[in-house]
Amino acid sequence: MAAYLIVDLDVKDQNGFEEYRRAVGPTIAQHGGKAIVRNGRFEVLEGNWTPKSVVVLEFPSMDALKRWYNSAEYKPLIAKRQSAAVANLVAVEGL
Repeated sequence: MAAYLIVDLDVKDQNGFEEYRRAVGPTIAQHGGKAIVRNGRFEVLEGNWTPKSVVVLEFPSMDALKRWYNSAEYKPLIAKRQSAAVANLVAVEGL
C-alpha cells in the first residue's frame, strides 16, 4: 500500500533550502519515492490551516517512507532542512 509524506513548508533561507532540495531528491528516489506535489497552487477550503507551501511525496509503502526518513543518507539533510525552513510533516497510508 502506498504511503504519502505531506509537508507544510515555510522556507526562511532560500539559498540554504536550495542546497537541501538539490541533495534530497536522490535520497528519495533510492527508497522508491517520488514527488507528486511540489509547491503547486493550493486553496484552503475549510479550517485554519495556512501553509506557505505544500509538498507531497509518494513511497511504495509506509516501511519504505520510514526507511528513507531514518536513512543514513537523509539524516544529515534533516538538520539542513530545519535550519532553512519550518516544516510540519505527516506520513499517511493511501488506499
